[in-house]
Amino acid sequence: MDKAKEALWTRSFVLDTLINFLVFLIYYLLIVIIAVVAKENLHATASQAGLAVGIYIIGTVVARLLAGRFISVLGCRKMLYLGLLIYLASTAMYFYTPNLVMLDSVRFLNGFAYGITSTATSTIVAAIIPMSRRGEGINYYGLSTSLAAAVGPFLGILMLHSLGYDFIIAFCVALIILCGIGSVIMKFNEPKLDIDSEEHKGIKISDYIEPRMNSISLVSILVGFAYSGVIGFMAAYTKDLNLILAGTFFFVVYAVVITITRPLLGIVFDMKGENFVLYPCFISLALGIFLLSIAHSTWLILLSAVFVGLGYGTFMSNGQAVTVKIVPVHRIGVATSTYFIALDMGLGFGPYILGAIKEVVGYTSMFHVTVVVALLAFVAYYLLYGRYVGTDKDLSLKARAEEEQIRNRKRNGQLA
Repeated sequence: MDKAKEALWTRSFVLDTLINFLVFLIYYLLIVIIAVVAKENLHATASQAGLAVGIYIIGTVVARLLAGRFISVLGCRKMLYLGLLIYLASTAMYFYTPNLVMLDSVRFLNGFAYGITSTATSTIVAAIIPMSRRGEGINYYGLSTSLAAAVGPFLGILMLHSLGYDFIIAFCVALIILCGIGSVIMKFNEPKLDIDSEEHKGIKISDYIEPRMNSISLVSILVGFAYSGVIGFMAAYTKDLNLILAGTFFFVVYAVVITITRPLLGIVFDMKGENFVLYPCFISLALGIFLLSIAHSTWLILLSAVFVGLGYGTFMSNGQAVTVKIVPVHRIGVATSTYFIALDMGLGFGPYILGAIKEVVGYTSMFHVTVVVALLAFVAYYLLYGRYVGTDKDLSLKARAEEEQIRNRKRNGQLA
């Protein structure tokens, strides 16, 4: 089918993208205020407040491990409904967190719901985007995640100081209700993610983790780890530099950059291939973090935001585009789950490790460590994936061949 005739901006695509934006907005809005709330309302120590933040990621990882498998069994729509229902209930539970144990429990359950919901929306969008516009479509969809990462922290801090904690929770509950309404009116053909029943006998690691994703998963962990230093320590770092306002607007510049560049990069991905887009993004991420490490003025911090946006922002969506490209269609759910598990691991564990490094060597050297990690991601991508693109070892060719084998097997079964 001609590319021009394949519609991208369908009602389902728009609604799924908006739902994903709101789900991620809630995540980022809450993550920036929880440590403050734990300290001020529950008198938590710094480590206890850190646990309240980080246990959310643990819940997310557990959910993603299960979600990929159960999406294949139950389908995307039912998993989306289930995720939003738990998301609504667990977010409402923030109204009653009288102690740290309760707060940690709510955070874990909230992270679990977020993991289910975001995996479902990502699987749905991968299934409804036309094959010829997959890179372009996923980059537009990826804007929802990146814009949420910029708007969420800004809104969270602003609302906490002006409207209060209870208003924020009520606001988040209202947003989830809107997501539920959108999910009900969203119409799409359920992707066929389940194949032969023989594949579901017994319990296998591949039911939860996609082995074809090993190469991209390692790269994703490294990229997430590198970026975790930025998102985890930006506020404290810019406060030490007396550049708090610059630190706040860092994420605004980040959002503007990815909003402008992502649609174009999605088209480039489809026309030129993933290497043309991803190789520069690792270099850009490393350069952006390096500029941040030596920043002593507002303009340098904002310039670093440009390169970090071109780096991490580009990888987030195009890494997902690679994910759905290198697996057969019935494994998209598990592969998407695996991709985000890897990113979450880097983002979740990075601040703990980097925090310990910072205590020994300071912020500047800590950021230098993450520069090295970003460059290691470049090397890992080349060695494990990039050099095989366009050759007979290209993983996407293997995925299409497997799909053809499955179709032939079904065809022969019907003839029999």
